[in-house]
Amino acid sequence: MGFKPRPAQQRVLAYRGGKLGVSAVPGSGKTHTLSYLAAQLIAGGQLHGDQEVLIVTLVNAAANNFKQRVRAFLDERGLLPHVGYRVCTLHSLAHDIVRQRPGLVGLSDGFVIVDERAAELILDDVVRSWVRSHPHACDPFLSASLEGNKREWVRRERWPDLVKRVAKNFIKRAKDLCLTPEDVAAHLGASAAELPLVMLGYAVYDDYRRALAYRGALDFDDLIRLAHKALMGDPDFLERLQQRWPFVLEDEAQDSSQLQEAILRLLAGPRPNWVRVGDPNQAIYETFTTADPQLLRDFLREQGVTALTLPNSGRSTQSVIALANHLIDWTHKDHPHEGVRGALTPPHIEPTPPGDPQPNPPDGLSNVRLVEKSYSPEGEVKAIAQSLERWLPKHARATVAVLAPRNKRGEHLCEALDKRHIEHVELLQSTVSTRHTAGALCNLLNALADPKSPRKLATAFCVWRRADRDQEQDHARLKRGTKLLRACRQVETYLWPQLGDDWLEALEVEDDLRAQLKAFRALVRRLQAAALLPVDQLLLTLAADVFFEPAELALSYKLALLLRRAAIANPDWRLPELSQELRVVATNERKFLGVGDDETGFDPEKYRGTVVVTTLHRAKGLEWDRVYLMSLNSYDFPSALPYDRYLSEKWWVRDELNLEAEVLSQLQALCDGTEVEEEGKAGERARVDYAAERLRLLYVGITRAKKELIATWNTGRGGHDKKTPALPFVALQTFWEDHEAAA
Repeated sequence: MGFKPRPAQQRVLAYRGGKLGVSAVPGSGKTHTLSYLAAQLIAGGQLHGDQEVLIVTLVNAAANNFKQRVRAFLDERGLLPHVGYRVCTLHSLAHDIVRQRPGLVGLSDGFVIVDERAAELILDDVVRSWVRSHPHACDPFLSASLEGNKREWVRRERWPDLVKRVAKNFIKRAKDLCLTPEDVAAHLGASAAELPLVMLGYAVYDDYRRALAYRGALDFDDLIRLAHKALMGDPDFLERLQQRWPFVLEDEAQDSSQLQEAILRLLAGPRPNWVRVGDPNQAIYETFTTADPQLLRDFLREQGVTALTLPNSGRSTQSVIALANHLIDWTHKDHPHEGVRGALTPPHIEPTPPGDPQPNPPDGLSNVRLVEKSYSPEGEVKAIAQSLERWLPKHARATVAVLAPRNKRGEHLCEALDKRHIEHVELLQSTVSTRHTAGALCNLLNALADPKSPRKLATAFCVWRRADRDQEQDHARLKRGTKLLRACRQVETYLWPQLGDDWLEALEVEDDLRAQLKAFRALVRRLQAAALLPVDQLLLTLAADVFFEPAELALSYKLALLLRRAAIANPDWRLPELSQELRVVATNERKFLGVGDDETGFDPEKYRGTVVVTTLHRAKGLEWDRVYLMSLNSYDFPSALPYDRYLSEKWWVRDELNLEAEVLSQLQALCDGTEVEEEGKAGERARVDYAAERLRLLYVGITRAKKELIATWNTGRGGHDKKTPALPFVALQTFWEDHEAAA
């Protein structure tokens, strides 16, 4: 492989034992360095018998990357390429620990692991049951301004989703604290405070645990908790593992949780040979997990730890590096909220030294553009699509990506690229074709689930005649037919007319529309008869009637398998609940079936001349020649100041409380035996934490660019509540203007 370590990398490779912490900037070659260190330890004769170097990383793609690199380095040295090391994710490590000693943690030998999608289905079912059983649980949390129909709409449409988010975060945090439902109940019994949110979390947690136990199953968070329990419960077992793995190398340490760190600390033993590599400035999963970048920062300052940096990066031009470094400095020194100033900290990114095998790309001031123009959301999408349309023909061998803050913004851009016939690939929760196919089938299922609804029947008609949307004359007919069906107050007089009471015959419409409505009536009758079939067969029947493209039929088959598994896991579900499963795919709220590129390793080099559309989160670890950053406004990148709005603060909750933050704060207080803090304090801290994470997300986005970076912002969809450019974006614009003037 011809690896030639830089001076900073050589200092890491001088490691022979003890505790080492390494801060590695983006593009610094940490995977290469850690892989080479593992090969060096194996080749150095420090392992005996069946001992191994244990390498732990975050995701499967990174684990596969490590395996390939360590194997290649060992092969270069003439050593057996598969001996002397173990590479795994923390979840696979925990699985192996629990699998070796299931009885120690109260499990049978035949326990199974449910994946995230299956766990979501189970939690959905538990939450629905809880909401039905507690119809007035939302009342203490609803805004007093809600009245009548709006209050009922919130209760029906918004409250169940919030209950799920509150419960999901509660369960995840409880497991990270090693709390069972019984432990939570004991803490509640010992507390004099009335804590309805904790009661909600406890009730759903208990039912969720029972639902898993009924299946003889665990989820991923259970694996971590029980692995820790097994290690704590059997000193002899722990000692054998410590003997087996005398060296522990940890990648992406900034994403460790308290419990994950505790497991690795146990495995490293009382005289640890433990190397932790990461970048606290790239900790972007705190909102979605129990990860805490402060754990790595504390480790770097821990007594007995040698702290080093990998500051050199050959990925980006000097201009991109300067921009990223200024974001660190502005955040650290000048952010208007003092609590956010620790979000980004040195080390700065440094270019590679002279003679480095990976020199920085040639620089040019024109390759960085921070667009001041105020766009509407639609205008921003259009501007980016037009820019790509102009740029791509002359750069067929370059890599390019558009990084969106959320899946929905990426989805809108993909639709614009489709209309312009610009080739692109999506790294979103689902693709455009999947969303359209799932949406069409979902609308058909909705019509079958509620056969008396004229609105749902009209939507099904649109699905059946969707090809008519592209032709002006056909589209006019489609609109008229849809309008007529929506106005049909008694659907049965259309679908199953009696003598003298035929809605269609009484209509005064042109012959071609009448023929269409007759054909649609025959189709719906046939589909209603098929509604008695198992849901997977029903879905394939629907697909055969409305789809003709092979890709759509293939996707329908996969969606049918999805619903079949959902029906087996939830035998009491009927068409309304099953159609909801399709809705979450159609609206890009959940990753669709199968193994994604984030798990198998996405390689931008395979998509030269093709636009990659992804979220900022999924772009981590990747790089492109040209990068677009979109939606850099005060909503997607808030400042933690009082006037900013936040995703977790719902307008319909009283005082716009962040209920997810409140329940976690109350759970922690119960666990610590301290007084529950004043309402609203947890939400204030959550604002700071979220703003800090979004700053790190912006830093990650900037450092994905190798040669060119373009950033834009939009005013949002809030009507009178227009968004402003994000404060860090304004700071970067000011810096860049001065930088250009100085040049």
